[in-house]
Formats: sequence, C-alpha cells, structure tokens
Amino acid sequence: MAIIGSLIKGAIQIKDALSGEVNHLEAQEKVLHQLLDKAKGTEFGKKFDFASILESDDIKKDFSHRIPYYDYHSIYEEWWSKLLEGKDNITWPGHPHYFALSSGTTGKKSKRIPVTDDMIEAIRKAGIKQVEALANFDLPADFYEKRIMMLGSSTDLKEKNDHLEGEISGISASNIPFWFEGYYKPGKEIAQIDNWDDRVKRIAEGAKDWDIGALSGIPSWMELMLQEVIAYNKVDNIHEIWPDLQVYASGGVAFEPYKKSFNSLLKHPITVIDTYLASEGFLAYQQRPETDAMQLITDNGIYFEFVPFKPEHINQDGSVKEDAPSIDLSKVKTGEDYVLLISTVSGAWRYVIGDTIEFTDVERAEIKITGRTKFFLNVVGSQLSVNKMNAALRELEEQFDIEIPEFTLAATRIEDEFYHHWYLGTTGNTSEEELSDKLDQVLKDANKNYKVARSKALKGVKVSKVDPKLFAEWSGAQKKKGGQVKMERVMSEDKFKEWETFISKELDTSI
Repeated sequence: MAIIGSLIKGAIQIKDALSGEVNHLEAQEKVLHQLLDKAKGTEFGKKFDFASILESDDIKKDFSHRIPYYDYHSIYEEWWSKLLEGKDNITWPGHPHYFALSSGTTGKKSKRIPVTDDMIEAIRKAGIKQVEALANFDLPADFYEKRIMMLGSSTDLKEKNDHLEGEISGISASNIPFWFEGYYKPGKEIAQIDNWDDRVKRIAEGAKDWDIGALSGIPSWMELMLQEVIAYNKVDNIHEIWPDLQVYASGGVAFEPYKKSFNSLLKHPITVIDTYLASEGFLAYQQRPETDAMQLITDNGIYFEFVPFKPEHINQDGSVKEDAPSIDLSKVKTGEDYVLLISTVSGAWRYVIGDTIEFTDVERAEIKITGRTKFFLNVVGSQLSVNKMNAALRELEEQFDIEIPEFTLAATRIEDEFYHHWYLGTTGNTSEEELSDKLDQVLKDANKNYKVARSKALKGVKVSKVDPKLFAEWSGAQKKKGGQVKMERVMSEDKFKEWETFISKELDTSI
C-alpha cells in the first residue's frame, strides 16, 4: 500500500474540500484594487493617477478608460527599458530580480519581460492550486509518490547587471521549493544543461532509473524527448521505460494538434491536463476532468480584460486598435473569440499577451486558447484563425489516417494571384494533391468567409509535405531548441521565403 501517497492524496482532498468555489467576479475586483493600490507610487501609477482611480465609483471602468493598451514593444520602449537601465519603481514597486527571455513564436531577438518576487510567489501559488485540482481526477494514491519530469528550458540563468535572465520555465524550475526537489526530474544537474540535444541525451541515458508518474512541458518538445528516450532504450513505447506514467500537464500551445502523434508513443492513454503558463504569468489550468477547458486564475495577482476578436478591432499586424472596446469578466459570453489583456504583479498593464481565447463556461471562468492575434490570416477576406486551421487538420488526420502535429502557412502570390501555401508536418503516404483538395473543401464547409474568399481573390490551396522534425530544426535555427520556443503558424511573405529556403537546404542535405 502507498502509505505516503495515501496521506498526500488525503491532504489534497481535504484542502480542496475546504477551499470552496472562487467567486470570480469578486476575486477580479479585489485583484484590480490590490494591483492599483500597490503600484500607485510607481512612475506608471503616478502618470495615470492610480490614487484617483481607487477613489472612483467604478474602478474597472475608470481603469479601462485611462490606461491605453500596451503590447510588449510599446510597454518596453516606454517603461520596461528603464528597468534595464537600473531604475526602480517603474511599473511595479522595487526592481525585478529576473527577466524572462521570450522570443514567442517569431524572430531571433528575445523579449525581456520582468518577473518580480510577487510574480514568483503568484506562480508558486498557481502551481499549488493545480496540484490541489488533481483531487478532481481520481488518481490512485501511488501516483503521489512518483517523480515528475518537468521539461522546460535550462535553469542555468544568466547573470546580467542587477538581475538574472532565462526563460520562464527555467526561472520557475530554479525556484521550486526544497520539499519538491525529491520529486523533480531530470534534477538540477541535467536541468542546467543549456544545449537542448545534450540535455535530452542525458535524460534518455538516465530515464530507466526514474519512476516517472507525470510529465510537464510543451507538446512539441515533449514528443521529441519521448522519441529520444524510446529510441535510446530500444523499446516500443514510453510505458516500457516509465510503466507508472499516468499524467501529462501540457502547456504553451494547444495539445489537440499533437494528440494523435503523442498517443502513438504510449502503451495506453494517460490523463492530459492543460495549463496556461506564459512568460507574463500563470494564467489558467484545467480544473476538472469533464472538460479540457482551463479555468482562469482570477484571485492570484492577474486582472483580465477582453477585446472582441473581430477584424474591425485588429490591425493587419495583429495588434489591437486603440479605439477597440474592451470588457471585463462580468460581460463575456461563451463561443466568442476575445483578445486577452492582462494587468499583473510584474507590472504589465492592459497588456496584449497575443493570445485569443473563448469562454466555454462563463460562471466557472473556463476558457480555451483559440490562437494568436498575429496568426489570424485575413488576406483577401479569408478570416482564418488558428483554431479553424487546427480543426481542419484534425479532419485530414481522420480522413487519411495520418498524423499532422505541425504546420505553417502563408498567403503567397503566384503570377499576381493569391494562394494559401501550407506546409504540413506528416510522414503519411497521402499525396499533396489529395491533402490540398480535402483541406480546401473542409475550410469551405466550416468557414463562410473562407468560402467567399475562394470564390473571388483567393485562387487556391497548395500543400507541401515535410518531415515533422524539420519544424524543430527550424525553431533551432531561428532561436534555439526546447524551452518556451513555439512554431509560428502563419508567416509573412518575407518570413515564408526564409522558411522555404531553409526547407530546401534541409532536403538537399538529406538526399
């Protein structure tokens, strides 16, 4: 009998029972008040007169009217850059000890996002909330005695002037509580290895000695790690190495595109729990097994706002127009796409994080990530969001019995006519012509705007098949492998030319 596991499980169940349901609207009002009160003495708080907002009869309305929208570039240029000059009390009291490096899904130049002590504590509390939610998943007691493989970025943070820099997963892992260290794999020594391939090799070498019960990390990189472990140990599936593996906490991107290829690495299904940890904070996690939606963490240092995701509110580059309306949690509806805004204990204010979400349950504040604002493909009126692209590819997987875990596309011009050129990461035998015809038809059936565009300026769809592993190699060439690096789904024409040149060279090398 798993005595320790039973005790831990029992303690979690008791804590969960005592916690009760969060009143999300009240929690959000309290969080906004706390944020404004703590930051009222900062340069940002003084400029926008947080003190008088706190005296307002309608704090939420006054807050949204006074403070403009910020994306990373605007808030960095006007405010966060001062922190890197050594100044204090800019958008949050004091000076951050960490900066999260994030290239997002585009570009080689890293963003530097402040991570304050208050945010470190908020992430820790969110992690505890997620562990407590495991009480809802009816896991056996012995699960709580197993090890957790956290596949993030390197914990070897770089010291620069008065702070440390690294990706948020590396910052979080370097701040795990001492009592958790015995459960954490691959352990401090391997986690500090900066080179992705070297780190994964060490994981593969040590894997057979670890009793792993849970995985945590971005699906694309998790798959590659599992493939390496399986190949190194000459087994058919990961359960031959980790027979007690029961849970995967997925994050960073939607898991659904990777579901079929991920499951092919297992002997039997495991529980998949979605999480939403960004460089700017821990935003949401799956709280119950009846749904794969995630619950916004409304009582933990982050205030949420939402801009209806409609073409008239979004600029061509994916940014939000200054006059776009925003709403708070009390006014959202299910089934509609919203651009997510956050204000946080790291000093982000009305910050456009770049993701689009939809609510599946307003009362529970449960959401799904539907895409990225800059991956909204609206050339010649086609109005394709990432969730519509993903849904179409799932139909192709079912129709042709193949796996398509990765893709990218661009609107390209051939003899002054527009085409959508898709690169699909698949090793199946289905021809590119079959995939192109089916993809085009699925999108027509599912999206009236796309169907209209296809009858006018959008002349067709072109599909090119490539090995899924080339997407990871592209990410490595652009930035680096592993960690928080994610594949861009929609590319500009210039970026797409770089991609095609890269693919051409890779294919020539493999011949």
